[in-house]
Amino acid sequence: MRLRGVRRSRNVDDRRGRAAPVAAGVGGLGIIGVLLALLLGGGDGGFSDIADQLQGLGGPPPTQAAQELSAEDRAAGDFIAAVLGTTEEFWGDVFASAGQDYPEPILVLFTRATQSACGGARAEVGPHYCPLDRTIYMDRAFFDELQRRFGASSGDFAEAYVVAHEVGHHVQNVLDIMGEVRGLQQQNPGDANELSVRLELQADCFAGAWAAAVFERGLLERGDIEEALSAASAVGDDRIQEAIQGRVNPESFTHGTSEQRVNWFSQGYDTGDPNTCDTFSGGI
Repeated sequence: MRLRGVRRSRNVDDRRGRAAPVAAGVGGLGIIGVLLALLLGGGDGGFSDIADQLQGLGGPPPTQAAQELSAEDRAAGDFIAAVLGTTEEFWGDVFASAGQDYPEPILVLFTRATQSACGGARAEVGPHYCPLDRTIYMDRAFFDELQRRFGASSGDFAEAYVVAHEVGHHVQNVLDIMGEVRGLQQQNPGDANELSVRLELQADCFAGAWAAAVFERGLLERGDIEEALSAASAVGDDRIQEAIQGRVNPESFTHGTSEQRVNWFSQGYDTGDPNTCDTFSGGI
């Protein structure tokens, strides 16, 4: 992704290297359970679910000493700031066209664990959005896991896709789509998983619409879209369950299949219009 000359967001709170809480030990099954439930923002449709699961990982953790960031870490932080800046410009224009102001989210970069309004953010949860403080939390070690364990392609645009997906959840929160979904889930518990899937697929579609906008700006390089599609496919419920459990249980899906995630990202990318991202009407 070409980011020379791109405005960097001022909304990145880089907590890496600071004295910070250390994640308490979580067994392998615990990590897997959290990943399945919250990977790439899972549970974003209901903030109480996020808070409960994060708080369930343990009490206040000990702290680790502050460390100086490496040049590689600083470059990675600059990349995230640039990507977030492009999402701010894209959604700022979308909201402005509707006569509204876009309230920009905060993105926190952290290592292992940090504090959040949803009860604390831990690396085991993966990148996620907390609607209570309108903040995205991200430990970049997640991307190594995505490649090593779930076979996603390496490359910076896979990381950019994840940022755009989480920003999509922020947009859903601002527009009260999350609130409406949460109400429907409470009224119809049997539909809770399907509604969660539809919420996630809409965030993928929003990320695709953003990707179309950065393509129009000439910021994409050869292979970038393939990296995003690979990441979207890698975090499909079916692929994760097969990799972790050796079997697939469609009734427990909360994010959508690999095919669905790729299709809805492509829907946003092909149209460039977030208004085409209605995942709540008809089939998915």
